[in-house]
Amino acid sequence: MIKDDFNDLITKKTARIGVIGLGYVGLPLIVEFASKGFEGIGFEVDQKKADDINAGKSYIVDVTSENVKKCVDAGKLKATTDFSELNKCDVIIICVPTPLRKTKDPDMSYILAAGEQIQKYMRRGQLIILESTTYPGTTDEVLQPMFEEKGFKLDKDFLLAFSPERVDPGNPQFQTHNIPKVVGGVTKDSGEVASLLYAQIVENVHSVSSARVAEACKLWENTFRAINIGMANEMAKVCNALGIDTWEVVRAAATKPFGFMAFYPGPGIGGHCIPLDPHYLSWKARQHGFDSQFISLAEQVNSGMPKYVVKLVSDALNNEKKSVNGSRVLILGVAYKKDIDDMRESPALSVIDLLRSKGAEVIYHDPFVPEVHFDHAYTIGAGDPIYNTELSDDLIKSADCVIICTEHSNIDYGRITQIASLIVDTRNALGEELRENSKAKIVRL
Repeated sequence: MIKDDFNDLITKKTARIGVIGLGYVGLPLIVEFASKGFEGIGFEVDQKKADDINAGKSYIVDVTSENVKKCVDAGKLKATTDFSELNKCDVIIICVPTPLRKTKDPDMSYILAAGEQIQKYMRRGQLIILESTTYPGTTDEVLQPMFEEKGFKLDKDFLLAFSPERVDPGNPQFQTHNIPKVVGGVTKDSGEVASLLYAQIVENVHSVSSARVAEACKLWENTFRAINIGMANEMAKVCNALGIDTWEVVRAAATKPFGFMAFYPGPGIGGHCIPLDPHYLSWKARQHGFDSQFISLAEQVNSGMPKYVVKLVSDALNNEKKSVNGSRVLILGVAYKKDIDDMRESPALSVIDLLRSKGAEVIYHDPFVPEVHFDHAYTIGAGDPIYNTELSDDLIKSADCVIICTEHSNIDYGRITQIASLIVDTRNALGEELRENSKAKIVRL
């Protein structure tokens, strides 16, 4: 039986692991397998990424070049753009992007492209696992028929499962090996073998009854976060209108040891999951005649936060008898979260777009992001690219307003409070002591 064959391959660590997509999800995953003794082949469409990996270089914050080089030198890791090598793999794991179309419907093109490559080169005796976030039903409705077109039968010729990625870029506490792994097979055998595989590299594997449950699990996790962040953003607006310190309210509420979980407001939501995943769930719900109102409302609130930030800036400048038009605005942090270089869906980009559309001169400082190009679907407009500027005293003094969009740890906020004239803090980056001793006027979300 194929299940028995796989159990032997996995426990003896002779299974060859192929990972399609070597980004924030795929690279940490394949390095983890390689470091545990499995032979890994990474598949990329980007030749430069493949070359970097083969040279022992990492381009992902959560994976050190030292670990990559160690795996490459041991003969346990290589990267290629030749997808015919999929035929050599016993396990194929799909870790490709799942963005949204402009209509905010799921864009399945990357999953379909990966599936077509697998279909082209697959052989009998392979386990295929999808990790890319997607709507419930993708694994068995989209991938399974593609592979069965070749005359292969599930459980007899191949196995198929879904296991949602749970990567949190830049989080030093939780990485691949210690983040619990949810695994669901299209069939029982598929789920059991996939669970055994992940148990070789992950401390805690949670098996569920089906791939659809696993798919829904990931969407539930991030929809939960999106909705609660939306509520935090709504509460911030209410508190500001009432003249109440938003952050003090959250701290006070968080002292309750039960029935409350702290979520914090910000300039919007970013990253590869929270802004996108709820749309996958609501899209699938609409296919079944259900209107997910909570999801829609949270999306409205969260996507409207950049406009609210610009309003705070406009009001603050107006109080200084200045207009946004003609003002020089310094953005601190354009990545979507602190201490990483990932700009996907970053709300800072929309803040920049809005300010420039109102005539402001916008400059930015982000030690992790050397340049920003406005040719992506997640910005509201276009315009010339802008480049990281050194955070000199003269730069800070020259700004009519400084906006803290991302609270990177290696920025000296104390120096900024002593030099800047006006600061809009959207992340509560300035503690009480800094605010009390600040020479700048400070406006907080």
